[in-house]
Amino acid sequence: MAKFIFVTGGVVSSLGKGISAASIACMLESRGLRVTLQKFDPYLNVDPGTMSPFQHGEVFVTDDGAETDLDLGHYERFAHARLTQANNVTSGRIYEQIITRERRGDYLGKTVQVIPHVTNEIKAAIRKVAGDVDVVFVEVGGTVGDIESLPFLEAIRQMRHEVGRENAIFIHVTLVPWIAAAHELKTKPTQHSVKELRAIGIQPDILVCRSERYLAKEVREKIALFCDVDVDAVVTACDVKSVYEIPLTLAAQGVDEIVLRLLKLQAGPRDLTRWSAMVDRLKNPSGTVDIGLVGKYVEYADSYKSLNEALLHGGLAHDVRVNINWVEAEELSWPSCVDRLRQYDAILVPGGFGKRGVEGMIHAIRYAREYKVPYFGICLGMQAAVIEYARNVCGLPDADSTEFEPATPHRVIYKLRELKGVDELGGTMRLGAYPCVLAEGSFARTAYGSPEISERHRHRYEFNREYEDILTSAGMRIAGRTPDGVYVEICEIPDHPWFLGCQFHPEFKSKPLEPHPLFRAFIGAAVEQRKMRLNAKCAASA
Repeated sequence: MAKFIFVTGGVVSSLGKGISAASIACMLESRGLRVTLQKFDPYLNVDPGTMSPFQHGEVFVTDDGAETDLDLGHYERFAHARLTQANNVTSGRIYEQIITRERRGDYLGKTVQVIPHVTNEIKAAIRKVAGDVDVVFVEVGGTVGDIESLPFLEAIRQMRHEVGRENAIFIHVTLVPWIAAAHELKTKPTQHSVKELRAIGIQPDILVCRSERYLAKEVREKIALFCDVDVDAVVTACDVKSVYEIPLTLAAQGVDEIVLRLLKLQAGPRDLTRWSAMVDRLKNPSGTVDIGLVGKYVEYADSYKSLNEALLHGGLAHDVRVNINWVEAEELSWPSCVDRLRQYDAILVPGGFGKRGVEGMIHAIRYAREYKVPYFGICLGMQAAVIEYARNVCGLPDADSTEFEPATPHRVIYKLRELKGVDELGGTMRLGAYPCVLAEGSFARTAYGSPEISERHRHRYEFNREYEDILTSAGMRIAGRTPDGVYVEICEIPDHPWFLGCQFHPEFKSKPLEPHPLFRAFIGAAVEQRKMRLNAKCAASA
């Protein structure tokens, strides 16, 4: 039977519950245990698919097409669990399922209540992911004390009662702030957070204490005394430069050993050798590259969380630090953008929805194409590249996407054929993993080293095959298609150092120990571009 680790958060949000859970999962996996992770989100949206990136951050897509919380990206990057729709459950989805059953008459005329019906549905969701693994991590979103999360907290309290204390533990991530004026750490917020948990019947077994400073022994002893937790189980989680250091900092404090002891689990010795070597390369690179990321949600870094991480992974593959420079697409115009963009070694245009900023993206793509700077376009970034090529190379100045200009005479990008007549936005895109066949001799085929791949998608518009002959006769290469030839997946410009746009989202499958092939190739091209740029600069000043 699987063991359960329930992770909650207190005092404030954004303390790193997901990173903490993923880091401990990483350590347990290094000992040979099979793990999976699940996230409960208390909001009433069925999924985050229709939420603004400014409010929620990125939407992470799984192989089965689930639009999920960005914490699932952390889970997949730190561990090897393959996650699905079942690994991210919201209040909205729980209530939707209950109301559907009530309307169908499944409750046989009973009064449907939070207890037991809502809590039973939550417990069933937990058990659904517990097959074929040794340990299930369940993260409850939000902060203890929020009204929205109470049903989830009650459900995990019941789960521990049902499976037994040796089969379930509670980890509480909390804050121990440093008060600069008093020159001391304050434990009172943590005490009150644990008090709130205990009031609803949950006694934490481990406290992960976020703090700017390392917790001295007397501070840990004070927290242990007032929160009724073993001193060894009061863990310091100091701020670090990279989240990939966290498994190592928690391992140094023996967190995985405490977990194994509490759950009475037998496991092999911890082996974080590869992880430690990766962190060492990350902290001590031999060089740098500057990437210009031209997007429309650049004010909020979490909007592109997986993309940021995938770029860092690509840097790891070449032992370079990747400096990501955010460029607001709306601020770019032609030709003034040339001077602004020439400082970067490569240009990347990520995904997005809506017309805002698209013209600026097209200007950035024109710069990358004309000045032979490596370019990587993802989803909208590929569509914008097709529009730019049609306008400035194929002589179709009015070329556009029907997303931005429904009446355009040259709709080189248009709505997915199967979505015509579908106006609902939630869950109506082409979502999840689809196969793609790569053209021989293409940048993509060279990067992957394989004739066929599978990548995750999240889009509502596609390349219009009616314009394929016009575009390819002008020099564009169709480098990737679905096996049935229906969808164009990758477009390239062969007469360029490295220019690739893909309809899918490769960032969702990149890991620090397994950098994605396209990001590895893109950063490799940026490294070569930097060498050329610096050599030209030296020659000019000689």
